[in-house]
Amino acid sequence: QVQLVESGGGLVQAGGSLRLSCAASGRTIGTELMGWFRQAPGKEREIVAAVTWNGDSLFYARFVKGRFTISRDNAKNTVSLQMNSLNPEDTAVYYCVAADRRDMVIKQTDYEYWGQGTQVTVSS
Repeated sequence: QVQLVESGGGLVQAGGSLRLSCAASGRTIGTELMGWFRQAPGKEREIVAAVTWNGDSLFYARFVKGRFTISRDNAKNTVSLQMNSLNPEDTAVYYCVAADRRDMVIKQTDYEYWGQGTQVTVSS
């Protein structure tokens, strides 16, 4: 099994920045593909960004618009999401995810492992 633990969420004003981190432990061989989803109140869960094991393929949702950067450190089994120029529409619970595959996928059902989530709140 793979355990994912997120950190770095919190409250920030519009225009501010936050950095989310996710540490993987356990059977980390199952974390070739890692990424982030989010779920805002009353909305469907959606993908934010994902990165393949060697970093050669990245995916960003359209709403990111160059504001977020995903990165990973395989030596430390971590993945991070740097979020800049945050706006109230980014308020959501952010989930770290991982999948035991090397291709890029973006559907929730493609990811076997999920963290507990970390709350991000952006005030106007």
